[in-house]
Amino acid sequence: MMATINQILKRYKRLQPHSWYKVRRPALLSCPQKKAICIKAFEMSPKKPNSAKRKVVRVRLTSTNRAVTCYIPGEGHNLTTHSIVLIHGGRAQDLPGVKYQIIRGKLDCAPVKNRRRSLSIYGKEK
Repeated sequence: MMATINQILKRYKRLQPHSWYKVRRPALLSCPQKKAICIKAFEMSPKKPNSAKRKVVRVRLTSTNRAVTCYIPGEGHNLTTHSIVLIHGGRAQDLPGVKYQIIRGKLDCAPVKNRRRSLSIYGKEK
């Protein structure tokens, strides 16, 4: 008795587990960070049950010319159109479609002012 096509595919996937994994941050192309230029800075409201105005920015990657939406962590920011920023992977859990974050304290993005805890995440020096 011959195996069905689905059975053959199932066996193939089991033998080569890494070949069919989904890439979680496709715009980074397996790089830890990428440089980008801001297209538009705006606010988004999160999914239910949360309520806030999350600060996000639409950026265009300089190397691949691809546009993605990035979350700006911390309180306050100085980003405008044409600002040059560094982005890394890491999604905002309550913002649909936002899979990248801005690195604070690098290039044109200023660190968080008056920050006393978790300084390294927000680009502040001791």
